[in-house]
Amino acid sequence: MQPILDVARTLGLESEHLFPYGSFAAKVDPVVLEGPRKRDGQPRLVLVSAITPTAAGEGKTTTTIGLGDAFTRLGKSVCLALREPSLGPCFGMKGGGTGGGRSCVVPSDRINLHFTGDFHAVTAAHNLLAAILDNHLHFGNELGLEARGIVWPRVIDMNDRALRDVVLGLGGRTHGVPRESRFEITAASELMAMLCLAENVEDLRARIERTVVAYNRERDVITVREVGAAGAMLALLRDALMPNLVQTMEGTPVLMHGGPFANIAHGCNSVLATKTALHQADWVLTEAGFGFDLGAEKFFDIKCRSAGLDTAAVVLVASVRALKVHGGRKPDELDQADPSAVEAGLPNLAKHIESINHFGERPIVALNRFAGDTDEEVGVVRRWCEEQGVPFAVATHFADGGEGALELARVVLEEAEHHSDPYRPLYELEDSVAEKIHAVATAMYGARDVEFTRAAERDLHEIERLGYADLPVCIAKTHSSLSDDPKLRGRPHDFELTVRNIELNAGAGFLVVLTGDILRMPGLPRRPLALDFDLVAGEIVGLR
Repeated sequence: MQPILDVARTLGLESEHLFPYGSFAAKVDPVVLEGPRKRDGQPRLVLVSAITPTAAGEGKTTTTIGLGDAFTRLGKSVCLALREPSLGPCFGMKGGGTGGGRSCVVPSDRINLHFTGDFHAVTAAHNLLAAILDNHLHFGNELGLEARGIVWPRVIDMNDRALRDVVLGLGGRTHGVPRESRFEITAASELMAMLCLAENVEDLRARIERTVVAYNRERDVITVREVGAAGAMLALLRDALMPNLVQTMEGTPVLMHGGPFANIAHGCNSVLATKTALHQADWVLTEAGFGFDLGAEKFFDIKCRSAGLDTAAVVLVASVRALKVHGGRKPDELDQADPSAVEAGLPNLAKHIESINHFGERPIVALNRFAGDTDEEVGVVRRWCEEQGVPFAVATHFADGGEGALELARVVLEEAEHHSDPYRPLYELEDSVAEKIHAVATAMYGARDVEFTRAAERDLHEIERLGYADLPVCIAKTHSSLSDDPKLRGRPHDFELTVRNIELNAGAGFLVVLTGDILRMPGLPRRPLALDFDLVAGEIVGLR
Protein backbone atom coordinates (compact mmCIF):
# COMPACT_ATOMS: atom_id res chain seq x y z
CA MET A 1 0.00 0.00 0.00
CA GLN A 2 1.08 3.55 -0.72
CA PRO A 3 0.90 6.18 2.03
CA ILE A 4 -2.56 7.72 1.88
CA LEU A 5 -1.09 11.21 1.38
CA ASP A 6 0.53 9.99 -1.86
CA VAL A 7 -2.77 8.51 -3.03
CA ALA A 8 -4.52 11.78 -2.19
CA ARG A 9 -2.08 13.81 -4.25
CA THR A 10 -2.98 11.84 -7.39
CA LEU A 11 -6.44 13.41 -6.93
CA GLY A 12 -5.08 16.89 -6.22
CA LEU A 13 -5.85 16.60 -2.51
CA GLU A 14 -3.33 18.01 -0.02
CA SER A 15 -2.86 17.26 3.66
CA GLU A 16 -5.07 20.18 4.75
CA HIS A 17 -8.01 18.42 3.08
CA LEU A 18 -7.48 15.17 4.99
CA PHE A 19 -8.10 13.70 8.43
CA PRO A 20 -5.86 10.58 8.45
CA TYR A 21 -6.91 7.31 10.09
CA GLY A 22 -3.48 5.73 10.35
CA SER A 23 -1.20 5.58 7.31
CA PHE A 24 -3.58 4.03 4.77
CA ALA A 25 -6.98 5.71 5.19
CA ALA A 26 -8.21 9.26 5.59
CA LYS A 27 -11.38 11.29 5.69
CA VAL A 28 -11.75 13.98 3.03
CA ASP A 29 -13.09 17.37 4.07
CA PRO A 30 -16.15 18.17 1.91
CA VAL A 31 -14.89 21.75 1.76
CA VAL A 32 -12.93 20.68 -1.35
CA LEU A 33 -16.22 20.83 -3.27
CA GLU A 34 -16.38 24.58 -2.64
CA GLY A 35 -13.19 25.22 -4.58
CA PRO A 36 -12.60 25.12 -8.35
CA ARG A 37 -12.31 21.77 -10.06
CA LYS A 38 -8.66 20.77 -10.34
CA ARG A 39 -8.89 19.30 -13.84
CA ASP A 40 -10.11 20.58 -17.19
CA GLY A 41 -12.95 18.96 -19.09
CA GLN A 42 -16.18 17.28 -18.12
CA PRO A 43 -15.83 14.33 -15.70
CA ARG A 44 -17.60 11.11 -16.63
CA LEU A 45 -19.47 8.74 -14.32
CA VAL A 46 -19.60 5.00 -15.10
CA LEU A 47 -22.09 2.74 -13.32
CA VAL A 48 -21.32 -0.95 -12.77
CA SER A 49 -24.25 -3.28 -12.12
CA ALA A 50 -24.92 -7.00 -12.56
CA ILE A 51 -27.35 -9.74 -13.47
CA THR A 52 -29.45 -11.34 -10.72
CA PRO A 53 -27.05 -12.50 -7.98
CA THR A 54 -26.37 -16.16 -7.28
CA ALA A 55 -24.19 -18.03 -4.82
CA ALA A 56 -21.98 -18.92 -7.80
CA GLY A 57 -20.71 -15.35 -7.96
CA GLU A 58 -20.90 -12.48 -10.44
CA GLY A 59 -18.15 -10.21 -9.11
CA LYS A 60 -19.63 -6.73 -9.44
CA THR A 61 -17.38 -5.07 -6.85
CA THR A 62 -14.32 -6.98 -8.06
CA THR A 63 -15.06 -5.91 -11.63
CA THR A 64 -15.44 -2.26 -10.61
CA ILE A 65 -12.08 -2.38 -8.88
CA GLY A 66 -10.33 -4.20 -11.73
CA LEU A 67 -11.81 -1.75 -14.23
CA GLY A 68 -10.53 1.16 -12.15
CA ASP A 69 -7.03 -0.30 -12.11
CA ALA A 70 -7.23 -0.80 -15.87
CA PHE A 71 -8.11 2.89 -16.30
CA THR A 72 -5.05 3.75 -14.21
CA ARG A 73 -2.87 1.54 -16.42
CA LEU A 74 -4.22 3.41 -19.46
CA GLY A 75 -3.08 6.69 -17.92
CA LYS A 76 -6.55 7.99 -17.04
CA SER A 77 -7.37 10.16 -14.04
CA VAL A 78 -9.76 7.85 -12.20
CA CYS A 79 -11.36 7.48 -8.79
CA LEU A 80 -13.71 4.77 -7.54
CA ALA A 81 -16.78 5.61 -5.44
CA LEU A 82 -17.96 2.56 -3.49
CA ARG A 83 -20.08 1.64 -0.48
CA GLU A 84 -18.64 0.67 2.89
CA PRO A 85 -19.17 -2.93 4.04
CA SER A 86 -21.62 -3.76 6.82
CA LEU A 87 -20.66 -6.10 9.65
CA GLY A 88 -23.86 -8.07 9.05
CA PRO A 89 -22.78 -9.77 5.80
CA CYS A 90 -19.15 -10.01 6.97
CA PHE A 91 -20.14 -12.23 9.89
CA GLY A 92 -23.17 -13.77 8.19
CA MET A 93 -23.22 -15.46 4.80
CA LYS A 94 -21.95 -13.08 2.11
CA GLY A 95 -18.57 -12.07 3.53
CA GLY A 96 -16.69 -8.81 3.10
CA GLY A 97 -17.27 -6.05 0.56
CA THR A 98 -13.83 -5.03 -0.67
CA GLY A 99 -13.52 -7.20 -3.80
CA GLY A 100 -11.26 -10.20 -4.11
CA GLY A 101 -8.19 -11.76 -5.68
CA ARG A 102 -5.97 -9.09 -7.24
CA SER A 103 -8.86 -6.64 -7.54
CA CYS A 104 -9.29 -5.59 -3.96
CA VAL A 105 -9.58 -2.39 -1.90
CA VAL A 106 -7.07 -2.25 0.94
CA PRO A 107 -6.58 -2.47 3.88
CA SER A 108 -9.47 -4.92 3.53
CA ASP A 109 -9.53 -6.17 7.14
CA ARG A 110 -9.86 -2.66 8.58
CA ILE A 111 -12.37 -1.58 5.93
CA ASN A 112 -14.59 -4.61 6.54
CA LEU A 113 -14.39 -4.36 10.34
CA HIS A 114 -15.27 -0.95 11.82
CA PHE A 115 -13.28 1.10 9.21
CA THR A 116 -13.53 4.76 10.31
CA GLY A 117 -16.58 4.23 12.49
CA ASP A 118 -19.22 5.62 10.09
CA PHE A 119 -21.66 2.75 10.68
CA HIS A 120 -21.28 3.11 14.43
CA ALA A 121 -21.93 6.86 14.20
CA VAL A 122 -25.12 6.26 12.21
CA THR A 123 -26.17 3.59 14.73
CA ALA A 124 -25.54 5.89 17.69
CA ALA A 125 -27.32 8.90 16.15
CA HIS A 126 -30.28 6.75 15.10
CA ASN A 127 -30.64 5.18 18.54
CA LEU A 128 -30.18 8.53 20.30
CA LEU A 129 -33.35 9.74 18.56
CA ALA A 130 -35.15 6.54 19.60
CA ALA A 131 -34.08 7.06 23.21
CA ILE A 132 -35.24 10.68 23.16
CA LEU A 133 -38.67 9.62 21.89
CA ASP A 134 -39.12 7.05 24.66
CA ASN A 135 -37.84 9.56 27.18
CA HIS A 136 -40.44 12.05 25.96
CA LEU A 137 -43.16 9.46 26.51
CA HIS A 138 -41.87 8.83 30.04
CA PHE A 139 -41.75 12.49 31.10
CA GLY A 140 -45.21 13.83 30.35
CA ASN A 141 -45.48 13.45 26.55
CA GLU A 142 -46.06 17.14 25.78
CA LEU A 143 -46.23 16.44 22.03
CA GLY A 144 -49.04 13.97 22.54
CA LEU A 145 -47.21 11.03 20.94
CA GLU A 146 -49.28 7.91 20.66
CA ALA A 147 -47.15 5.04 21.98
CA ARG A 148 -48.33 2.79 19.15
CA GLY A 149 -47.75 5.63 16.69
CA ILE A 150 -43.97 5.83 17.12
CA VAL A 151 -42.51 4.58 13.83
CA TRP A 152 -38.81 5.26 14.46
CA PRO A 153 -37.12 1.89 15.25
CA ARG A 154 -33.73 1.13 16.73
CA VAL A 155 -30.83 -0.20 14.64
CA ILE A 156 -27.71 -2.34 15.00
CA ASP A 157 -25.09 -3.23 12.41
CA MET A 158 -25.49 -6.96 12.87
CA ASN A 159 -27.72 -9.75 11.59
CA ASP A 160 -29.93 -10.54 14.60
CA ARG A 161 -33.34 -12.06 13.87
CA ALA A 162 -34.25 -12.07 17.59
CA LEU A 163 -34.46 -8.25 17.47
CA ARG A 164 -36.90 -8.00 14.55
CA ASP A 165 -39.83 -7.46 16.92
CA VAL A 166 -39.29 -6.38 20.53
CA VAL A 167 -41.20 -5.04 23.53
CA LEU A 168 -39.69 -2.01 25.25
CA GLY A 169 -40.20 -0.44 28.65
CA LEU A 170 -40.75 -3.56 30.75
CA GLY A 171 -39.80 -3.57 34.41
CA GLY A 172 -42.08 -1.00 36.04
CA ARG A 173 -42.72 2.75 36.00
CA THR A 174 -39.06 3.78 36.21
CA HIS A 175 -38.16 1.80 33.07
CA GLY A 176 -40.27 3.70 30.57
CA VAL A 177 -43.59 3.17 28.80
CA PRO A 178 -44.16 -0.41 27.55
CA ARG A 179 -44.69 -0.60 23.79
CA GLU A 180 -43.87 -2.78 20.81
CA SER A 181 -41.03 -1.80 18.47
CA ARG A 182 -38.40 -3.34 16.22
CA PHE A 183 -34.74 -3.27 15.20
CA GLU A 184 -33.42 -2.86 11.66
CA ILE A 185 -29.90 -3.43 10.44
CA THR A 186 -28.01 -0.12 10.25
CA ALA A 187 -27.50 -0.45 6.50
CA ALA A 188 -31.29 -0.38 6.02
CA SER A 189 -31.93 2.56 8.32
CA GLU A 190 -33.46 5.79 7.11
CA LEU A 191 -30.61 7.75 8.67
CA MET A 192 -28.09 5.83 6.55
CA ALA A 193 -30.10 6.80 3.46
CA MET A 194 -30.17 10.43 4.59
CA LEU A 195 -26.39 10.43 5.07
CA CYS A 196 -25.88 8.96 1.61
CA LEU A 197 -28.25 11.36 -0.18
CA ALA A 198 -27.22 14.55 1.63
CA GLU A 199 -25.30 17.18 -0.38
CA ASN A 200 -23.80 18.89 2.70
CA VAL A 201 -24.32 19.30 6.43
CA GLU A 202 -27.23 21.73 6.03
CA ASP A 203 -28.96 19.35 3.62
CA LEU A 204 -28.47 16.56 6.15
CA ARG A 205 -29.91 18.80 8.89
CA ALA A 206 -32.97 19.54 6.75
CA ARG A 207 -33.47 15.85 6.00
CA ILE A 208 -33.21 14.89 9.67
CA GLU A 209 -35.57 17.65 10.79
CA ARG A 210 -38.32 16.71 8.31
CA THR A 211 -38.17 13.01 9.22
CA VAL A 212 -41.49 11.64 10.45
CA VAL A 213 -40.87 9.71 13.65
CA ALA A 214 -44.33 9.39 15.20
CA TYR A 215 -48.03 10.24 15.02
CA ASN A 216 -50.22 11.85 17.66
CA ARG A 217 -53.68 10.71 18.63
CA GLU A 218 -55.20 12.73 15.76
CA ARG A 219 -52.90 10.92 13.28
CA ASP A 220 -50.93 14.08 12.55
CA VAL A 221 -47.21 13.57 11.94
CA ILE A 222 -44.52 14.39 14.50
CA THR A 223 -41.12 15.24 13.00
CA VAL A 224 -37.61 15.47 14.42
CA ARG A 225 -37.89 19.26 14.22
CA GLU A 226 -40.61 19.16 16.87
CA VAL A 227 -38.68 16.68 18.99
CA GLY A 228 -35.56 18.85 18.85
CA ALA A 229 -32.95 16.10 18.39
CA ALA A 230 -31.37 17.16 15.07
CA GLY A 231 -28.45 19.08 16.60
CA ALA A 232 -27.28 16.20 18.77
CA MET A 233 -27.61 13.75 15.88
CA LEU A 234 -25.53 16.01 13.63
CA ALA A 235 -22.86 16.24 16.33
CA LEU A 236 -22.55 12.45 16.27
CA LEU A 237 -22.49 12.43 12.46
CA ARG A 238 -19.91 15.21 11.95
CA ASP A 239 -17.04 12.93 10.93
CA ALA A 240 -19.30 10.30 9.35
CA LEU A 241 -20.43 12.88 6.79
CA MET A 242 -16.90 13.04 5.36
CA PRO A 243 -16.00 10.50 2.61
CA ASN A 244 -13.23 7.98 3.30
CA LEU A 245 -10.19 7.74 1.02
CA VAL A 246 -8.44 4.38 0.56
CA GLN A 247 -6.83 2.60 -2.42
CA THR A 248 -6.89 -0.53 -4.53
CA MET A 249 -4.05 -3.05 -4.42
CA GLU A 250 -2.59 -1.23 -7.45
CA GLY A 251 -2.87 2.22 -5.86
CA THR A 252 -5.98 3.55 -7.60
CA PRO A 253 -7.80 5.98 -5.28
CA VAL A 254 -11.14 4.87 -3.82
CA LEU A 255 -13.71 6.93 -1.93
CA MET A 256 -15.73 4.50 0.23
CA HIS A 257 -18.64 6.09 2.00
CA GLY A 258 -22.06 4.97 3.17
CA GLY A 259 -23.46 1.49 2.91
CA PRO A 260 -27.20 1.09 2.32
CA PHE A 261 -28.25 -2.38 1.16
CA ALA A 262 -29.95 -2.50 -2.24
CA ASN A 263 -32.58 -5.13 -1.46
CA ILE A 264 -33.96 -3.27 1.59
CA ALA A 265 -32.63 0.27 0.99
CA HIS A 266 -31.42 2.32 -2.01
CA GLY A 267 -28.08 0.56 -2.43
CA CYS A 268 -25.72 3.39 -3.47
CA ASN A 269 -22.66 5.04 -1.95
CA SER A 270 -22.96 8.64 -0.80
CA VAL A 271 -23.66 11.62 -3.05
CA LEU A 272 -20.82 13.44 -1.30
CA ALA A 273 -18.30 10.73 -2.22
CA THR A 274 -19.52 10.57 -5.81
CA LYS A 275 -19.41 14.33 -6.26
CA THR A 276 -16.01 14.59 -4.57
CA ALA A 277 -14.66 11.95 -6.96
CA LEU A 278 -16.15 13.80 -9.95
CA HIS A 279 -14.61 17.03 -8.64
CA GLN A 280 -11.12 15.54 -8.39
CA ALA A 281 -10.90 13.00 -11.27
CA ASP A 282 -11.86 12.70 -14.95
CA TRP A 283 -13.38 9.23 -14.65
CA VAL A 284 -15.44 7.96 -11.73
CA LEU A 285 -16.50 4.32 -11.44
CA THR A 286 -19.30 3.48 -9.05
CA GLU A 287 -21.54 0.49 -8.40
CA ALA A 288 -25.07 -0.10 -7.20
CA GLY A 289 -25.92 -3.08 -5.01
CA PHE A 290 -27.16 -6.49 -6.17
CA GLY A 291 -28.71 -6.78 -9.67
CA PHE A 292 -29.71 -3.93 -11.97
CA ASP A 293 -33.35 -4.39 -10.95
CA LEU A 294 -32.52 -3.30 -7.39
CA GLY A 295 -29.56 -0.99 -6.79
CA ALA A 296 -29.20 0.39 -10.31
CA GLU A 297 -32.89 1.25 -10.69
CA LYS A 298 -32.68 3.16 -7.41
CA PHE A 299 -29.39 4.72 -8.52
CA PHE A 300 -31.19 6.34 -11.45
CA ASP A 301 -34.65 6.98 -10.02
CA ILE A 302 -33.55 8.12 -6.56
CA LYS A 303 -29.86 9.10 -6.44
CA CYS A 304 -29.39 10.61 -9.91
CA ARG A 305 -32.75 12.37 -9.75
CA SER A 306 -31.98 13.80 -6.29
CA ALA A 307 -28.35 14.80 -6.92
CA GLY A 308 -28.49 15.80 -10.59
CA LEU A 309 -26.11 13.04 -11.71
CA ASP A 310 -25.93 11.19 -15.03
CA THR A 311 -23.86 8.34 -16.42
CA ALA A 312 -21.58 8.12 -19.43
CA ALA A 313 -21.73 4.32 -19.53
CA VAL A 314 -23.36 1.35 -17.78
CA VAL A 315 -21.46 -1.92 -17.31
CA LEU A 316 -23.47 -5.10 -16.67
CA VAL A 317 -21.42 -7.86 -15.02
CA ALA A 318 -22.18 -11.53 -15.66
CA SER A 319 -20.33 -14.78 -15.16
CA VAL A 320 -20.55 -18.18 -16.83
CA ARG A 321 -21.17 -19.81 -13.46
CA ALA A 322 -24.06 -17.50 -12.59
CA LEU A 323 -25.63 -18.01 -16.01
CA LYS A 324 -25.45 -21.78 -15.45
CA VAL A 325 -27.42 -21.34 -12.22
CA HIS A 326 -30.05 -19.31 -14.06
CA GLY A 327 -30.02 -22.05 -16.68
CA GLY A 328 -31.01 -24.65 -14.11
CA ARG A 329 -27.69 -26.12 -12.94
CA LYS A 330 -27.15 -26.98 -9.27
CA PRO A 331 -24.23 -25.55 -7.25
CA ASP A 332 -22.33 -28.86 -7.26
CA GLU A 333 -22.59 -29.05 -11.07
CA LEU A 334 -20.98 -25.72 -11.94
CA ASP A 335 -17.45 -27.07 -12.41
CA GLN A 336 -18.65 -29.23 -15.31
CA ALA A 337 -18.46 -27.61 -18.75
CA ASP A 338 -22.01 -27.03 -19.95
CA PRO A 339 -22.50 -24.51 -22.79
CA SER A 340 -26.18 -25.43 -23.06
CA ALA A 341 -26.77 -24.39 -19.43
CA VAL A 342 -25.02 -21.09 -20.12
CA GLU A 343 -27.33 -20.54 -23.08
CA ALA A 344 -30.36 -21.45 -20.97
CA GLY A 345 -29.37 -18.75 -18.47
CA LEU A 346 -29.10 -15.97 -21.06
CA PRO A 347 -32.74 -14.78 -20.63
CA ASN A 348 -31.75 -13.33 -17.26
CA LEU A 349 -28.96 -11.37 -18.92
CA ALA A 350 -31.37 -10.30 -21.66
CA LYS A 351 -33.89 -8.95 -19.14
CA HIS A 352 -31.30 -6.78 -17.42
CA ILE A 353 -30.17 -5.42 -20.79
CA GLU A 354 -33.78 -4.51 -21.54
CA SER A 355 -34.00 -2.82 -18.15
CA ILE A 356 -30.94 -0.69 -18.88
CA ASN A 357 -32.50 0.29 -22.21
CA HIS A 358 -35.62 1.49 -20.36
CA PHE A 359 -33.47 4.29 -18.94
CA GLY A 360 -32.20 5.20 -22.40
CA GLU A 361 -28.77 3.77 -21.58
CA ARG A 362 -26.63 1.41 -23.70
CA PRO A 363 -25.18 -1.48 -21.66
CA ILE A 364 -21.73 -3.01 -21.89
CA VAL A 365 -21.60 -6.67 -20.87
CA ALA A 366 -18.52 -7.60 -18.82
CA LEU A 367 -17.99 -11.34 -18.50
CA ASN A 368 -16.07 -11.94 -15.28
CA ARG A 369 -14.12 -15.04 -16.25
CA PHE A 370 -13.46 -17.72 -13.65
CA ALA A 371 -10.54 -20.14 -13.91
CA GLY A 372 -12.76 -23.11 -14.81
CA ASP A 373 -14.71 -21.39 -17.61
CA THR A 374 -14.14 -22.99 -21.01
CA ASP A 375 -13.65 -21.09 -24.25
CA GLU A 376 -16.82 -22.71 -25.58
CA GLU A 377 -18.87 -21.43 -22.62
CA VAL A 378 -17.43 -17.94 -22.95
CA GLY A 379 -18.13 -18.09 -26.67
CA VAL A 380 -21.83 -18.68 -26.03
CA VAL A 381 -22.11 -15.32 -24.25
CA ARG A 382 -19.87 -13.51 -26.73
CA ARG A 383 -21.83 -14.67 -29.77
CA TRP A 384 -25.15 -13.83 -28.15
CA CYS A 385 -24.01 -10.29 -27.34
CA GLU A 386 -22.69 -9.83 -30.87
CA GLU A 387 -26.04 -10.98 -32.29
CA GLN A 388 -27.85 -8.49 -30.04
CA GLY A 389 -25.46 -5.67 -30.92
CA VAL A 390 -24.39 -5.31 -27.28
CA PRO A 391 -20.76 -4.30 -26.56
CA PHE A 392 -18.95 -7.16 -24.81
CA ALA A 393 -15.62 -7.82 -23.12
CA VAL A 394 -14.07 -10.65 -21.10
CA ALA A 395 -12.24 -9.66 -17.92
CA THR A 396 -9.79 -11.67 -15.81
CA HIS A 397 -9.12 -9.03 -13.16
CA PHE A 398 -9.56 -11.43 -10.22
CA ALA A 399 -6.44 -13.30 -11.32
CA ASP A 400 -4.63 -10.56 -13.24
CA GLY A 401 -5.63 -7.26 -11.62
CA GLY A 402 -5.94 -4.21 -13.83
CA GLU A 403 -4.11 -5.97 -16.67
CA GLY A 404 -6.99 -8.42 -16.91
CA ALA A 405 -9.56 -5.64 -17.39
CA LEU A 406 -7.81 -3.65 -20.14
CA GLU A 407 -10.09 -5.00 -22.88
CA LEU A 408 -13.13 -3.99 -20.84
CA ALA A 409 -11.67 -0.55 -20.10
CA ARG A 410 -11.12 0.17 -23.78
CA VAL A 411 -14.72 -0.81 -24.60
CA VAL A 412 -16.03 1.42 -21.80
CA LEU A 413 -13.93 4.36 -22.99
CA GLU A 414 -15.17 3.93 -26.55
CA GLU A 415 -18.82 3.71 -25.51
CA ALA A 416 -18.64 6.60 -23.03
CA GLU A 417 -17.01 8.93 -25.51
CA HIS A 418 -19.20 8.14 -28.53
CA HIS A 419 -22.51 6.61 -27.43
CA SER A 420 -23.59 8.45 -24.28
CA ASP A 421 -27.06 10.00 -23.92
CA PRO A 422 -28.83 11.49 -20.87
CA TYR A 423 -30.74 8.91 -18.85
CA ARG A 424 -34.55 8.88 -18.72
CA PRO A 425 -36.29 8.33 -15.36
CA LEU A 426 -38.57 5.33 -15.22
CA TYR A 427 -41.48 7.40 -13.92
CA GLU A 428 -42.40 10.99 -13.11
CA LEU A 429 -42.73 12.17 -9.51
CA GLU A 430 -46.20 13.47 -10.36
CA ASP A 431 -47.39 9.91 -11.07
CA SER A 432 -49.44 8.26 -8.35
CA VAL A 433 -47.59 5.98 -5.92
CA ALA A 434 -49.34 2.95 -7.39
CA GLU A 435 -48.28 4.00 -10.92
CA LYS A 436 -44.66 4.38 -9.83
CA ILE A 437 -44.62 0.93 -8.25
CA HIS A 438 -46.29 -0.54 -11.33
CA ALA A 439 -43.71 1.11 -13.61
CA VAL A 440 -40.79 -0.43 -11.70
CA ALA A 441 -42.46 -3.84 -11.34
CA THR A 442 -43.31 -4.20 -15.02
CA ALA A 443 -40.24 -2.55 -16.59
CA MET A 444 -37.53 -3.79 -14.21
CA TYR A 445 -38.87 -7.12 -12.93
CA GLY A 446 -41.10 -8.18 -15.84
CA ALA A 447 -44.16 -8.53 -13.59
CA ARG A 448 -47.58 -8.90 -15.16
CA ASP A 449 -49.21 -6.73 -12.49
CA VAL A 450 -48.95 -5.53 -8.89
CA GLU A 451 -51.14 -6.75 -6.06
CA PHE A 452 -51.60 -4.54 -2.99
CA THR A 453 -52.60 -6.12 0.31
CA ARG A 454 -55.25 -4.35 2.38
CA ALA A 455 -52.51 -3.03 4.65
CA ALA A 456 -50.66 -1.61 1.62
CA GLU A 457 -53.84 0.02 0.35
CA ARG A 458 -54.31 1.68 3.75
CA ASP A 459 -50.71 2.88 3.55
CA LEU A 460 -51.37 4.34 0.09
CA HIS A 461 -54.36 6.30 1.35
CA GLU A 462 -52.43 7.55 4.40
CA ILE A 463 -49.47 8.71 2.29
CA GLU A 464 -51.81 10.62 -0.01
CA ARG A 465 -53.64 12.14 2.97
CA LEU A 466 -50.39 13.39 4.47
CA GLY A 467 -49.18 14.87 1.18
CA TYR A 468 -46.16 12.64 0.48
CA ALA A 469 -47.37 10.99 -2.74
CA ASP A 470 -44.86 12.89 -4.89
CA LEU A 471 -41.84 11.02 -3.46
CA PRO A 472 -39.96 8.37 -5.48
CA VAL A 473 -40.32 4.71 -4.49
CA CYS A 474 -37.62 2.50 -3.01
CA ILE A 475 -38.78 -1.09 -3.48
CA ALA A 476 -37.54 -3.64 -0.96
CA LYS A 477 -37.44 -7.01 -2.70
CA THR A 478 -35.47 -10.24 -2.67
CA HIS A 479 -32.18 -9.95 -4.54
CA SER A 480 -32.23 -13.62 -5.55
CA SER A 481 -34.89 -13.28 -8.24
CA LEU A 482 -36.35 -10.73 -10.62
CA SER A 483 -39.67 -11.57 -8.95
CA ASP A 484 -40.53 -11.30 -5.23
CA ASP A 485 -40.09 -15.09 -4.89
CA PRO A 486 -36.40 -15.91 -4.21
CA LYS A 487 -36.81 -19.42 -5.64
CA LEU A 488 -37.61 -18.22 -9.18
CA ARG A 489 -34.34 -18.11 -11.14
CA GLY A 490 -33.67 -17.04 -14.70
CA ARG A 491 -36.33 -14.77 -16.17
CA PRO A 492 -39.69 -15.39 -14.50
CA HIS A 493 -42.85 -14.71 -16.51
CA ASP A 494 -46.52 -14.13 -15.73
CA PHE A 495 -46.15 -13.26 -12.05
CA GLU A 496 -47.59 -10.57 -9.80
CA LEU A 497 -45.54 -8.48 -7.41
CA THR A 498 -47.16 -8.46 -3.98
CA VAL A 499 -46.83 -5.20 -2.03
CA ARG A 500 -47.19 -5.87 1.69
CA ASN A 501 -46.68 -2.40 3.17
CA ILE A 502 -45.46 1.07 2.21
CA GLU A 503 -43.40 3.05 4.73
CA LEU A 504 -42.77 6.78 4.66
CA ASN A 505 -39.11 7.87 4.79
CA ALA A 506 -39.63 11.62 4.55
CA GLY A 507 -36.07 12.45 5.60
CA ALA A 508 -34.49 10.19 3.01
CA GLY A 509 -37.03 11.50 0.53
CA PHE A 510 -38.62 8.25 -0.66
CA LEU A 511 -41.28 5.67 0.09
CA VAL A 512 -40.09 2.19 1.10
CA VAL A 513 -42.26 -0.43 -0.61
CA LEU A 514 -42.06 -3.81 1.14
CA THR A 515 -42.76 -6.76 -1.14
CA GLY A 516 -43.03 -10.51 -0.62
CA ASP A 517 -41.35 -11.74 2.56
CA ILE A 518 -38.54 -9.16 2.60
CA LEU A 519 -37.31 -8.13 6.08
CA ARG A 520 -35.23 -5.12 7.14
CA MET A 521 -33.31 -7.16 9.72
CA PRO A 522 -31.48 -10.16 8.21
CA GLY A 523 -30.74 -13.29 10.22
CA LEU A 524 -27.56 -15.32 10.49
CA PRO A 525 -27.30 -18.58 8.52
CA ARG A 526 -27.12 -21.95 10.24
CA ARG A 527 -23.33 -21.70 10.31
CA PRO A 528 -22.33 -18.01 10.18
CA LEU A 529 -18.96 -16.90 8.85
CA ALA A 530 -18.31 -15.37 12.28
CA LEU A 531 -17.33 -18.86 13.51
CA ASP A 532 -14.29 -18.77 11.18
CA PHE A 533 -12.84 -15.52 12.59
CA ASP A 534 -9.87 -15.29 14.91
CA LEU A 535 -7.05 -12.97 15.91
CA VAL A 536 -3.67 -14.69 15.44
CA ALA A 537 -0.43 -12.86 16.24
CA GLY A 538 -2.21 -9.56 15.81
CA GLU A 539 -3.66 -10.48 12.39
CA ILE A 540 -7.34 -11.08 11.64
CA VAL A 541 -7.96 -14.44 9.97
CA GLY A 542 -11.15 -15.93 8.55
CA LEU A 543 -12.38 -12.81 6.76
CA ARG A 544 -13.81 -13.64 3.32
